Amino acid sequence: MPSAAPKSTKKRPAASQSGPKTKKPHLEKVSESKTKKRSQPVTAAVKDESTESSDDEFPEELQDVEMKDEEEQDELEEAGDEMEITESAKNPNAARESHKAQKALLEQRKAAKPHSALLTEAKRAWTLARQKNLSREERTKHINALMDIIRGKVKDIVFKHDASRIVQTVVKYGGQKERNEIAEELKGKYRELAQSKYSKFLITKLIRFCPTYRAQILREFQGHVLRMLLHREASSVLADAFELYTNAYERSLLLRDFYGKEASLFTVTAGSDEEKERSKKGLRGLMEGLEGDRRKRVLASLKDNLVTIFNNPDKGAVAHAIVHRATWEYLAAVAEIEDEAEAEKLRREIFETCQDVLAEMVHTKDGSRVVREFIAWGTAKDRKHIVKAIKPHVERMCKDDEAQLVLFTALDIIDDTKLTAKSLVSDIVSSAPSLYTSPQGRRSIFYLVAPRTRRHFTPAQIATLAETDHIRSKTSKKDDALRASEIRKAASDGLLQWIAEKGADVARDTGGSLVVCEIMLEAEGDKSAASENLLKALSAPYPSKDPANPHPISLPHTSRLYKTLLQGGHFSHSTRTVERSPHFSARDFAVRFVQVVGREVTVAMAKAEGAFVVAALCEQLAEHADLEERKTVKGWFDAKTRTEVQEADGKGINVLLESLKKL
Repeated sequence: MPSAAPKSTKKRPAASQSGPKTKKPHLEKVSESKTKKRSQPVTAAVKDESTESSDDEFPEELQDVEMKDEEEQDELEEAGDEMEITESAKNPNAARESHKAQKALLEQRKAAKPHSALLTEAKRAWTLARQKNLSREERTKHINALMDIIRGKVKDIVFKHDASRIVQTVVKYGGQKERNEIAEELKGKYRELAQSKYSKFLITKLIRFCPTYRAQILREFQGHVLRMLLHREASSVLADAFELYTNAYERSLLLRDFYGKEASLFTVTAGSDEEKERSKKGLRGLMEGLEGDRRKRVLASLKDNLVTIFNNPDKGAVAHAIVHRATWEYLAAVAEIEDEAEAEKLRREIFETCQDVLAEMVHTKDGSRVVREFIAWGTAKDRKHIVKAIKPHVERMCKDDEAQLVLFTALDIIDDTKLTAKSLVSDIVSSAPSLYTSPQGRRSIFYLVAPRTRRHFTPAQIATLAETDHIRSKTSKKDDALRASEIRKAASDGLLQWIAEKGADVARDTGGSLVVCEIMLEAEGDKSAASENLLKALSAPYPSKDPANPHPISLPHTSRLYKTLLQGGHFSHSTRTVERSPHFSARDFAVRFVQVVGREVTVAMAKAEGAFVVAALCEQLAEHADLEERKTVKGWFDAKTRTEVQEADGKGINVLLESLKKL
């Protein structure tokens, strides 16, 4: 029998014997993981976050590979071909000799390349500097060593993809001094960097991390912005710079190319305070003091440049915020033209140019405003075309802060409610199960039954939606209240059916309870099935025996839902009264409550977390003396039961006892 293995005598030292705990080394936290991302078009396929912005260096599969790139692999194969190894298989050293020869040839080729020694040394230092789990001191030491190697040579090596990554690492992990050094060395090459497949990532990092050089970088782009927007590589650099990293003045430097060559004649000294203040106003600031033909020529140049962008939708520039800003500035300038016929002509021309790509513009603030302006001014035919363009993307638009405003404006303005009900409302209703989980999605559902309510829309959002109201009064004929009522009716059946099927489950979610409440209060139609679903969930034994599945009354938000429904509306803190909904019968809900929930659960809730809900039930029944259920509930709470409720001394007990007296 084999002897048992001896037990280890190692013991963990007691806390008092082990001495003070060693501090964990401070690892440098890099903010790269929290990098801001460009807003994505609703037409784009859903991508992984790592590919959403050009600031992500390289695709994930290239992040951790050794710096032995494809060029070296190709050279190795070519070397093998040139050697034409024909030794007999009988010679066991043939393969080894062949490999040695190939390797020697490869080393010769690498050594013949410019800066080969520099790159070899830099790669060695780069491998150490880019490691993730380094303390701040260690990383600083490696970055300084790497900077010493490439200092003065950055411009010579930066266009190679491996060297570009080395420089990016210095910008990413280095201090402001190192970043500014690199930005200074690359002066005059910024545009060329932006158009390179690999160094475009570096220029985006310089724009982000070097604010003192940002204006200089953007000035090098001036005169080439339109061409860069249509360039496969440079387009994303401009998009990121404009949307994520620049201030109002710096954005104006990029927009200036849209205004045409003549616009540069109207500017004052570049970089002066006067120029900065005027530039911040965009096109409006540029055209201050311009009259007649000059004004027309600037608008004509802006329109021509926009047409160029819109006529090349395959280049991707249509989806960028800079194009949307230029388009909105054009429409705002057109709106100020006194001759209405001329303004309408110019507006129609630009609409006809971009009408097929409007869905690619709704995801930005300016793009959303452009599309809403077209809806407001458009004819019935124009509006139908816009609805057709956005219909395939309704669900994505519902979940986007800016894009959903386009949907809301369409619901507010389009008189043909049969069109909006069929093309937009039905899609929103069918998507409700996936919408209620996000704030944006919930707003989309709320707007169908309670548009612009202060309960769910901020004053800023309501003000934004109201921007097109003055145009609506000119271009739409139907009464606003009638249009909203027709939209509500079109949405009600589908929403109530959803609540009848899934209402109890949805109400358990914090945001879902708000959705259920608004649908029950504001939707029009038969709500008996929906009420039944909600009350059946409430009739479950209380309290729940399963901690993982608490009773609805044990969830504060769900409890509040039932209380609101029994009151018949929301409580107004300003008037200190309940605002009753004209579309909901709290009386019928209270009657059904008594019939479905029953005595046992109601009394159990009254003694614990459901005191406020039962109080609301009593208040509602007390208002209708003719109801048999009023007497029933009064019988449930006899003297003995009321004493037990009083002794429970829970939250809301006093309110409940006062309500019971009214029965």
